Amino acid sequence: MKAAEAKIVYTTLIKNSERLKISTSETAYNLLKPFYEEYMDFKECSYIVMLNRNNKVLGVTKISEGGVSGTVVDLKLIFQAALLGGASGLILSHNHPSGNLKPSDPDIKLTKRAIEVGKLIEMPVLDHIILTSEGYYSLADNGDI
Repeated sequence: MKAAEAKIVYTTLIKNSERLKISTSETAYNLLKPFYEEYMDFKECSYIVMLNRNNKVLGVTKISEGGVSGTVVDLKLIFQAALLGGASGLILSHNHPSGNLKPSDPDIKLTKRAIEVGKLIEMPVLDHIILTSEGYYSLADNGDI
């Protein structure tokens, strides 16, 4: 019987002292906004910010890319990326091409499910940021999680 070898690799050229520390939702928004520039007002996408134990950024990765009114976000893909990236915590994010900053019921449900999974593996989900070209909404800042 044959099986493929699976390798887990994480490399970085950034020293820990040079990593951005996320201490506010505004810092997270400013980090994330350039990743969305191509799609911000066109189609919905989702990215996560992977953090170390000191809330310093290990990396940002795209989780999904959808259409004008939604994107499918799979919790398995979120946590697969976070685990492979060596994250100790994470921030979810997605954009609303419509410009509406209000989180939808599915946005809130997904966030709560992600928080529960994060608790099980001791990887806290610290926030979910909704971005538009004119601003952002933090579910943590607004008491939605």
